[in-house]
Amino acid sequence: MWHNLGQLLRYRGLIQSLVARDLKARYRGSMLGFFWSFVNPLMLLLIYNWVFTYLLENRSQDTQPYAVFMFTALLPWTWFQSSLNEVTGSLISGGNLIKKVLFPAEVLPIVTVLGNMIHFIFGLPILAAFMWWYGVVPNWPQLPWFFVIVAVQLLFTIALGLVLSALAVHFRDVKDLVSNLLTFWFFATPIIYWYADERFKDYKFYFDLNPFSHLAISYQEVLFFDGGFGHWLWLLALGGASVVLFLAAYWIFDRLRDSFSEAV
Repeated sequence: MWHNLGQLLRYRGLIQSLVARDLKARYRGSMLGFFWSFVNPLMLLLIYNWVFTYLLENRSQDTQPYAVFMFTALLPWTWFQSSLNEVTGSLISGGNLIKKVLFPAEVLPIVTVLGNMIHFIFGLPILAAFMWWYGVVPNWPQLPWFFVIVAVQLLFTIALGLVLSALAVHFRDVKDLVSNLLTFWFFATPIIYWYADERFKDYKFYFDLNPFSHLAISYQEVLFFDGGFGHWLWLLALGGASVVLFLAAYWIFDRLRDSFSEAV
């Protein structure tokens, strides 16, 4: 395991090439091409904002302007959700590559997560534009924490991706299970509502058990609220847990590696 893990850095050129290939393939034949990377998050923002501002009006003063509050956590959730939905089929769709003796199978789920992270980065200018439009100023002294949050989310998502992609090769139901679980996970995470709201105080224990809650709250505190970053201890705890989860996930992936070429 440790030998294969140590080889990952040697594959950074391969990972970069595959990420670029996947991004080009996603928009091949499209008239707007990479412009969709900006249109998709913009449409997502406008739709959610319309629904929760006009149809299901959000009256909490702490979360105004609601469009910016909601999008600070919805954008990283979209990266997370898309990655886990796609990663379950990454080894199966890359079966021809896996059957090559020297190809490192773990590269495929990592490429999937990184590709969706690129789309997350493309969505940041949309968020910045709406922050400027509504006059929302980020928490400048705490802004460097943003890169720590992204790093923790990246490691956490890759760890889950390694486990799910390996299990999905042998249990094809994993893909449907993950898709349904993510729907529940979305509403159980304070993305479209503020976890400190008086109405949700009885659910704090469950928020604490939800790993993505700490990511969502961290994004909100750094980008939206103008107070201090009070959630940093939870973020660092999640970062440490993500390291352990990554090592455990890679161990599982490495144990199942030899069976991939037969199962795909």
